[in-house]
Amino acid sequence: MNWYSIFAIYFLFWFLALFLVLPFSARTSVEAGEELVPGQAESAPQHFPAGRIALRTTIVSAALFALFYLNYIFGWVTPEMLDYWG
Repeated sequence: MNWYSIFAIYFLFWFLALFLVLPFSARTSVEAGEELVPGQAESAPQHFPAGRIALRTTIVSAALFALFYLNYIFGWVTPEMLDYWG
């Protein structure tokens, strides 16, 4: 596998992991007991920890990509195994 293919696939895993990590990132303003500003959603986070979210996303995406790459090398799950109607 070429290095730019590895980078592109990791990039896709990183954004997938970002959307997996975001819901677990911070307490909402309502949970923290703060008063809402007019127009503010109740689900808005109290503080947005961008660095912590990026670190968690990187860890999760690295683990997912490692599983993907090991499957690519060792062939644990192949397309033939997933072809139920063929």
